[in-house]
Amino acid sequence: MPSRIEHRAEFTAPAKAVHAAFVDKAFLDARLAELGGTGARLLDHTSGAERTSFTLRQGVPADKLPSAARALIKGDLVVERTETWWPAAAGFAGETTAAVTGVPGSIKGVFALVDSGAGSTWTTSGEVTVRVPLVGGKIEKTIAEQVVKLLAAEAGFTAAWLAERA
Repeated sequence: MPSRIEHRAEFTAPAKAVHAAFVDKAFLDARLAELGGTGARLLDHTSGAERTSFTLRQGVPADKLPSAARALIKGDLVVERTETWWPAAAGFAGETTAAVTGVPGSIKGVFALVDSGAGSTWTTSGEVTVRVPLVGGKIEKTIAEQVVKLLAAEAGFTAAWLAERA
């Protein structure tokens, strides 16, 4: 059974400003430099009138992984994550998929970014699936916990980025 991912972040900036940061190449490069880990980089960035998509590579050193994950993954963990964002009726919506090298499974999620009060709210819902007998559920749970921590760190980075440019 997949492990759920749920995250919510509040920003003092309106959804339009947060979205503009989320899809900006300079923002993504800076966020990856600070939070992306080993070998982090922006692999692809495509922006059109209605949609922006990008793919990020992020890394986690093997010594930072829980023992259950180290038994399955040989070496550093490398995550390739694709996000697509578009305007929605109440703000912005998006979806994400991610693959982890050496792990038979996937991460999938959806985003909503809407104005709320004097700022905006970003919500993420998703799931992690790892298809490994006996230990898959444990690895899913570990990955889901790490994803939520990463989303919280990314929200903190975003808030600071926006505050510096206000």
